[in-house]
Amino acid sequence: MSVVVVAPDSFKGSASAAEIAAALAAGWRDEHPADLVLQAPMADGGEGTLDAFEAAVPGAVRHPVRVPGPTGEPVDATWLMLPGGTALVELAETSGLGRLTSPAPYAAHTVGFGLAIADALAAGATGLLLAIGGSASTDGGAGALTALGARFLDADGRDIPPGNAGLAAVATADLSGLAPLPPDGARILSDVTSPLLGPSGAAVVFGPQKGATAGDVPALEASLRRFADVLDAAGATADPDAPGAGAAGGTGFGLLLWGARMAPGAEAVGEALGLPAAIASADVVITGEGRFDSQSASGKVPAYVSGLARRASARVMLAAGSIQAPTDDFAAAVALADLAGSRSAAIADPARWARAAGAALARRL
Repeated sequence: MSVVVVAPDSFKGSASAAEIAAALAAGWRDEHPADLVLQAPMADGGEGTLDAFEAAVPGAVRHPVRVPGPTGEPVDATWLMLPGGTALVELAETSGLGRLTSPAPYAAHTVGFGLAIADALAAGATGLLLAIGGSASTDGGAGALTALGARFLDADGRDIPPGNAGLAAVATADLSGLAPLPPDGARILSDVTSPLLGPSGAAVVFGPQKGATAGDVPALEASLRRFADVLDAAGATADPDAPGAGAAGGTGFGLLLWGARMAPGAEAVGEALGLPAAIASADVVITGEGRFDSQSASGKVPAYVSGLARRASARVMLAAGSIQAPTDDFAAAVALADLAGSRSAAIADPARWARAAGAALARRL
C-alpha cells in the first residue's frame, strides 16, 4: 500500500481545487484501491485561498460583505476570520477577473478589496492575510488605499476616479488619513515577484491577461509610473522595484506602501493545511494547476508542492489542464486537454478528465 497526497491548485475558470483533488483521488483509487489517498486542495494567494484556509483551519468563520466590484457594481463577497484574530481577505472575492462580464483594463479597480479589509479591521482583526491573486485591475492598489483612507488628487485638488485611468491624472497624494496596520501587521500572499514597472512589471506582463491590447500597455505603464512618482514626492517609502510590487496590477505596491510584508502564498496555505507533515510520510505526491507553463516554477502551487515532495523523497506527479513547459522534474505528467482531445472538451467536463488523469498517473507508478 502506498500513501498518496493529492495537492493541486484550482483549475481557474473550470473547477475548484477541492473538485480537482477529489477527481484525481478517485481516478487513482480506480487503479490502486488499497492505497491511502489524502486530499489537500491548495491555493497560492489567488482564487480559492479562502476555501483552502476554511477547510484547513477549524473554527474559521466567514463574514459576508457587500462592496463595489472591479467596475463599481455591488458584489456580495466574504472574508475569513481565523482563530486568534487574524483575518484573511481574498482580492479575487471582491475585485477579481471572475467578477467582470468583460475586461476593463482602464476602469477596473481595487476599491472593494480595500473596503473588505476595512470591514475586517472594524470587526476587530488583529492581523491580516491578504491574498491578492486573480485581480482584474492595474490600479497600483490605489483603490484599496483610497478605501483605507488615502486620498489621490488631480491638479485641481479633486479626487481622481478609480482605476488605471484615474492614475493618469494624479498630481498629489494625501496619506494622512490612511488607516494604521493592525497590531500583528499584514502579510501579502502572492506567487508573483515582479516589480511594479518595466518589462517584467504589472502592465507589460499582466495587462494583456486583463484585456489590455499592445497599444494599451504603454498607457497603463505610464499611469503606474506617474502614481509611483507622486507617492515618492509625498514621502512614501514603497519601492516600485521591490519583488512583488507588480503583483495584482500593482496592488502589491500599494500594500507595501501601507506597511504590509510579502509572503509566498502557496507556502502560507501549505503551512495552514499541514502539508509538509502530510508529505513527509508520502510515497507519491500529485500536484497541478489549470495551465502549467513557464511561470509555474515561480512560487506557484506545483513548484511549492514538488519541492516538499522531493525533500521527502516522494515521487511527484503532475496533472494540468494543459502543459506548456517542460515536465522533466516530474516522475509523470498528464494534461487533461490531451486526454479529452481538446482544451475546450477538458474545460467542459473537468471532473471526468481529472479522474481520467488520476488513473493515468496511477498506471505509471
